[in-house]
Amino acid sequence: MSSSNVMLAKKWEPTINPTGWWMSEKLDGVRALWDGRRFVSRLGNAFPAPAHYTDRMPRGERLDGELWLGRGAFQDTVSIVKSGADKGWNRVFYKVFDAPDAPGGFERRLDYARKLLSPSASFRIGLTPPATVLEQTMCNSPDHLAECMAHVVLHKGEGIMLRRMESAYETRRSSSLLKVKVFHDAEARVTGHQPGEGKHRGRLGALECVTASGVAFRVGTGFTDAQRERPPGVGALVTYTYQELTRDGVPRFPAFVTARDYE
Repeated sequence: MSSSNVMLAKKWEPTINPTGWWMSEKLDGVRALWDGRRFVSRLGNAFPAPAHYTDRMPRGERLDGELWLGRGAFQDTVSIVKSGADKGWNRVFYKVFDAPDAPGGFERRLDYARKLLSPSASFRIGLTPPATVLEQTMCNSPDHLAECMAHVVLHKGEGIMLRRMESAYETRRSSSLLKVKVFHDAEARVTGHQPGEGKHRGRLGALECVTASGVAFRVGTGFTDAQRERPPGVGALVTYTYQELTRDGVPRFPAFVTARDYE
């Protein structure tokens, strides 16, 4: 499988409503395709994975995923998967996000991958798979996407991938697979509290804030229930993420990350 028949992502733009799309974390690992007997790069170059690793993968079945050690470990991952030594491979996870040859839309293909990697799969007898299917979460609003991005940024992640429901596996750069770039982060001063409504009635709805340049805006997402019950006080310095600035300098999709005086 070469780069010409791999599904690649386009960039997400704020004009695209993410509601109803599947979200997963964009992993900072090494893209790898399991071709049924070995791991190969997008260009078709084989990664020298040891037998004790590949023997636990399904034979004759293709999977698309990422070899990954964890957040912030990209260089270590590259070092391990490009070396011919066994050392380190036991720390590498293979995070599967598609099964190119499986029938049906995205959800059916993931179900197929889960069955392949199940401990009860026929090819595996007492072997723990090195691979798992990457967790997917349904996006229920643009604010939900912003909250997830805030969480990823707080934990030093790379970004979010969006996949259209029931989409096909396309062997090209596809508008059904979108890459959400890491939001910017900045600090602002809390100037007031906006009361909550609906399920947040009686607690914080949004923080009224002002940027260092004097632009006022509100942050209404990214909070835990505990933080809404006991929000940062007026005068607190908060860190927030945002997608971009409007022409007037107002942050778009702002989401709370943390506050200096919040425990």
